[in-house]
Amino acid sequence: MLQRRLFCTAISETAFRPNSGGSNYGKWGIKQVTKSNFSEALNDIETRITESDFIAVSLQTTGAYSSPWQRLLPFDTAEIAYLKAKRAAERYQILQFAVCPFSLRESKLIASPYNFHLFPRDELKTGMPSYSFSCQSSYLISIAREGFDFNACINDGISYLSRAQELAAKDCIRSPSAGSCTVPSPASRSVADSIFINRIKSRVKHWRNACTDQSKKTEDVLISSLRKMISATEVHGSRPCLNIDICSEQQVQLVLESLKKFVDVVPLLIPANGGGTQIVRVVLTSSQEDKKLLEKELQEMENKHNKCVRGFREVVDLISCSQKPVVAHNSLNDFTSIHSKFLAPLPSTLDEFRHSLGRVFPHILDVKHLMKELGSQKNLNNIYVATSYLNSRFFAPVDVELPHQAISTKADSVKSHGHNVLKISELFAKVCSILKVDPKAPEAIEHCGQLPPALERYANIFDPCSTSYQDPPINEEDVRVRAKSCKRVSSKNVVFLWGFQSGISTGQVKSLVYGKHEVFSSEFDIRLVDESCAVLVFSSPGLSEVLLEALDSGSLEEMVSEGIRAASYDAYVKVCKLGLWKANLADSLELALEEESECLSEAHTAKDLSVIHWNSDEMISLDDL
Repeated sequence: MLQRRLFCTAISETAFRPNSGGSNYGKWGIKQVTKSNFSEALNDIETRITESDFIAVSLQTTGAYSSPWQRLLPFDTAEIAYLKAKRAAERYQILQFAVCPFSLRESKLIASPYNFHLFPRDELKTGMPSYSFSCQSSYLISIAREGFDFNACINDGISYLSRAQELAAKDCIRSPSAGSCTVPSPASRSVADSIFINRIKSRVKHWRNACTDQSKKTEDVLISSLRKMISATEVHGSRPCLNIDICSEQQVQLVLESLKKFVDVVPLLIPANGGGTQIVRVVLTSSQEDKKLLEKELQEMENKHNKCVRGFREVVDLISCSQKPVVAHNSLNDFTSIHSKFLAPLPSTLDEFRHSLGRVFPHILDVKHLMKELGSQKNLNNIYVATSYLNSRFFAPVDVELPHQAISTKADSVKSHGHNVLKISELFAKVCSILKVDPKAPEAIEHCGQLPPALERYANIFDPCSTSYQDPPINEEDVRVRAKSCKRVSSKNVVFLWGFQSGISTGQVKSLVYGKHEVFSSEFDIRLVDESCAVLVFSSPGLSEVLLEALDSGSLEEMVSEGIRAASYDAYVKVCKLGLWKANLADSLELALEEESECLSEAHTAKDLSVIHWNSDEMISLDDL
């Protein structure tokens, strides 16, 4: 049994090891999708999503943070973690979006991975999306080493519009579409409206009669052309049509009202360049079957146009409409980017984000939170490290089957981002096997809005330090100072220190403050956040306030003379909420303290302005006037 375990583990690690020389990656043909084959892949992935039980997603962006302190830190609360992820999502661009519909059948993983290459461009000339975005050099170097083709991404990457952008640009990106009438009842119609409707009815009637008059079919071509010119008859495809110019949306509805009595015509709304409707085109059909055929053609044309407008968001909408559970490895960062790019601008708070996202993706499972149930306190941010961790401690072999994928290509001979999403699917299968969780539960998956009972408690967790959404909530003021520590302390016991020389170590900072005040005789922990600032955590309550008061009063002359500055955790919260994202945390905290001083000064000034000096002797008496 031991030999079998080691053999299965070795096979699993070899198939996906990131630095294995590239030869093993060609085992799986990851579907690489660009603008040129997007339509084909869209139809294919729609079928795979319908057939699957879960959908794994993974994003490759141009960066995550611009300085060390702006990444997720152990002492960040859930709200602070969201604010950091929100900034990264708004700042960096998605270059690759991998999607993998998959199902689990005992120890078999049936998966269909796709890797979509994205690039925002204003293809529809609406001023959107055309984002300007930042790039983190280490991220670009990393994906370049993996063989990422930047030229293909920029030239052939798939563009998109978010739901909010599509709604805002709706009038500018309309295609000819069948009109629907919402005109008010005749009782509320004005005299001018009634005259306008009668004129349109008369005009359409004469035009229709001219088109259907059999006696004029043998007319001379010149006479027929002149007659069409005079009657304003044109052709829509092979069908006669009449264009009616309109001046307002009210007139559009009046024209549609006047066409109700003509059962063999179909009205089309032709959009204007600046928005709104420019022309109502009346198309004459030869029969009811021909009318239904035209309406079907128009619907297909509108669907094709909408797909072109939405671009890659069509895939996001397919995932959303399926209501299938979505599996990720870093859900907070991934879904803040998804919300920002494909749904709408990110809300200001975590609760608003969770509510907004839940309407689109009701069930999100993060394998990092599932792995915490195994007792892991390691920081397993890397998918391959997480898999290696499981393989070295547990026996959970998974057979991967890709029945619908094309033959692997040269692009698959190196590790592409599509392998990440396949690895997430495998990691999810392994964790479920180890935890004895049945992820299949067809009776739950077949009903939209439900999850298998064993997985419900792990869904929609966006607090990086939580394991279960249904567990008792952790006090928002509780934080950790070490990534591997289970101990949580109140944020009121946290102090940020800066002003020491650059390049100092944690031990040197601890030696610098030790013995300077009686608070340092108690137990405390200290860690460098970046080269400019350290975080200090007291085990006993009240000591942080004592230290801050001592520094503010100047009683710690030695520390003050050395330029040491300090601030509470509230100042750190203010930095993130106000967006004071400087390269060094010390500079950001200085700005937060300046903001606080200005607010106090303004409050004091406002208070002074409300005070008046009363002297009855100097008042003018009305009796003296």
